Amino acid sequence: MIETQDVMQPSPTDIKPPFNRETAAAKVRAAENAWNSRDPDKVSLAYSVNSQWRNRDQFVTGRKAIREFLADKWNNESEYRLVKQLWAFEGNRIAVRFQYEYCNIEGQWFRAYGNENWEFDDDGLMRRREASINDYAIDESKRKFHWALGPRPTDSPGLGETVI
Repeated sequence: MIETQDVMQPSPTDIKPPFNRETAAAKVRAAENAWNSRDPDKVSLAYSVNSQWRNRDQFVTGRKAIREFLADKWNNESEYRLVKQLWAFEGNRIAVRFQYEYCNIEGQWFRAYGNENWEFDDDGLMRRREASINDYAIDESKRKFHWALGPRPTDSPGLGETVI
């Protein structure tokens, strides 16, 4: 369990397959909260030691490489805020859609749209992640995600409540 805004929330590894609708949605929210921490050490612990990723056109293998990938990502994407939504689940697999916003080192804002397919081991660690992501340049005035850095507040709308 991790403490988020004075509320104890499950960590991504507290929730293990097989998933039902409730546990799959909780797994997605726990992953969203972890990524919004922008802490590569913490986030990388949700992945198996030999986890395999495809992130856009990059292939990353292993927890150590994932940690390095995330550190580089968040060094280049400031003001990062992510929202994930459960799309489908079965057994040890979950599919999500997501959006995130960030500002690059040149000061340009982006909104990224994507889909991920996740596969978990029996311990609840993600052993496979395939992510397809498209970035869309936006003006700062077009941002939708304005909460303080860190996990999205529980009263902030998810993707089901936001317009694409």
